[in-house]
Amino acid sequence: MKPARLVVLGVAIAAGGLAAFLASGSDQAPPPPPPAAVAQLETTDVLVARNDIGVGQAISDQDLQWQMWPAASAATAFIRRSDRADAIQQLAGAIARVPLASGEPIRENRLIKANGSGYMAAILPAGMRAISTEISAETGAGGFILPNDRVDVILSRRDREAEKTPGAEPLIAETILRDVRVLAIDQSVEEKNGQRVVVGKTATLELAPRQAETLALARQMGTLQLALRSLADADPSKRGRPDDDDKDRSSGRINMIRFGVSTSALPK
Repeated sequence: MKPARLVVLGVAIAAGGLAAFLASGSDQAPPPPPPAAVAQLETTDVLVARNDIGVGQAISDQDLQWQMWPAASAATAFIRRSDRADAIQQLAGAIARVPLASGEPIRENRLIKANGSGYMAAILPAGMRAISTEISAETGAGGFILPNDRVDVILSRRDREAEKTPGAEPLIAETILRDVRVLAIDQSVEEKNGQRVVVGKTATLELAPRQAETLALARQMGTLQLALRSLADADPSKRGRPDDDDKDRSSGRINMIRFGVSTSALPK
């Protein structure tokens, strides 16, 4: 065979081999891109409830634990281990002001350091008093009043002056306290186990000192009844102030003319 033919044959074989190699390589998937670098999430240890804690429960060191938390989402009110490593020992013995769920971050404003006092004394705001009055299903809104509801206190009594007038109605009713908070029904201070109705014999109310005196006096005059207020009427700015239709009587004081009692019998 002539040399020229051999060269042409060699070139053809080489070209065919190259074409076959390229065709076989085109069926393979391209290599995956390198993985992107994962940013390191900054975390911090915050104090959380180890288990469910109920209202009024005294907290022990077994009820609290440190838990890793994203630093960016840790609120300033959370207790951080980096700031207070001994917070568990510091908070042991405090009383829960509100229910705390398992895993919920602890906020110090939700706890009360009672310093040996009972729960009721611990939750009372400064200057306020807790005073109880007898209730029943009839005088307590059928049992639908729950702790932390707000109520009006109505006094029903016989009008001695009206009894002297023939045909006059001897019974009168007057709202003596408005928009006061119910602290407890009997000894129930929270709604438990899905309970929607608390029928008790006594209701404990949060009152100012003068209001407490007014309630104590009114209990001797007639029958007291609690009227449940709507949540839609809640207006903290108006608490302790008389309603628009009751400007002749300051909040929590008895109308002396209607009751026919001397001014010296009422708290000043």
